[in-house]
Amino acid sequence: MPDLPQAPGLAAVVERVSAARMQATVHELARDHHAGRRVGTPGGRAAAAWLAERLRELGAEVELDSFPVTDVRELYATPVLEWNAGGQALRLEHRRDFVEHLASAELPDPRTAPLAAASEADLRGRWVLAEAGDWTQACERAEAHGAAGVLTARGADAEGWMPKMIAGPATRAVPIIALRPDLHARLADAPAAGPVRVTASMPLRQISTDGRNVHARFPHAGGAGSGPRVLLAAHYDGVGDDPGLRLPAAADNASGVAAVLEAARVLTAADPTVRAELSVVFLDAEEAGAWGSAHHAPALPSDTLVINLDGAAHLYQAASVEAGGPAHALLATLDQAARLTGVPLRAGAMASDNRRYAAAGLAAIGIGMGMPGYQTPAETPDRVEPGTLVAAARLLVATVGLLAARISI
Repeated sequence: MPDLPQAPGLAAVVERVSAARMQATVHELARDHHAGRRVGTPGGRAAAAWLAERLRELGAEVELDSFPVTDVRELYATPVLEWNAGGQALRLEHRRDFVEHLASAELPDPRTAPLAAASEADLRGRWVLAEAGDWTQACERAEAHGAAGVLTARGADAEGWMPKMIAGPATRAVPIIALRPDLHARLADAPAAGPVRVTASMPLRQISTDGRNVHARFPHAGGAGSGPRVLLAAHYDGVGDDPGLRLPAAADNASGVAAVLEAARVLTAADPTVRAELSVVFLDAEEAGAWGSAHHAPALPSDTLVINLDGAAHLYQAASVEAGGPAHALLATLDQAARLTGVPLRAGAMASDNRRYAAAGLAAIGIGMGMPGYQTPAETPDRVEPGTLVAAARLLVATVGLLAARISI
């Protein structure tokens, strides 16, 4: 790593980050006990309590702040989808072959009905096969004609998984199921072998619950107002397990939480000149629509500098950075820290909690360093690279140190 001659002592501080500690945090948050850490679940609350205790061990004053969350999609049983064409039955696998559409109406029990193309005149009581990319019009016709539901297409990731999400558009009046594009095309061709009957369920409902942010303030040797006010943020929630299927949420965002926690540990153990006036927040309900940051942002002083880390699992070519609000000086300091620590940066969209802070008028930067297995069962701790965790934590430590030292390179 390059020397930090303009920041006496900072080079040694940056070197103190521990990959082993961060890996241990990722493994803890991804374990079965936390069940994917969805907002409002026992696993999510247990994760918040565990993080609060770790922050207290670092000497922080910790607050668990609850807030209401609505319109969370909850899959309470494994959906069913199969079809029978010409006497040949095909049963599909949830999250590999098909997935819940977030606008779907609830259908708790399997419904069997004939298949119809969206263009057909008679749709009553039938499963409607939407044209690829045109589920909205198919839903309108299905609702108007009393159809059983709509089948549409949605892509899978490179590993053949269909990622899970828990926030989306308004619920329609009919069930909607999304198939892999190749299966959607196969179903479109199936009537050539004879009449097709589809059996499907979609046990998906919308719920209201409570989120829980974990906010920590660290003592500052100079007292309040004696240095730049810096907030390190990362969301700890995930989309939650499916019934009978683990979604560990190791990359999104146990990795980001681990790097922020380690940066806080290193900074609070360092000389006061590199600490700044430091706070940390581990946010809930990002996956449900960034409710945690929307609740937290309005309560912050206007001079707070926010750095949000969402994903620190696989750096690839460069970290993605998005700046919002009056963040010019903060972005310049981040760029200095990146050059000093050897972390490559690039401008890129970061649709995460940083946008809520920027919308509240705060200087806010979002950083992302990759999420292999994003929101699927393949998002496991072994895919979180130790080197990326180290790069993320070093970047955060160097940025806060430079801000505290008010160094301009």
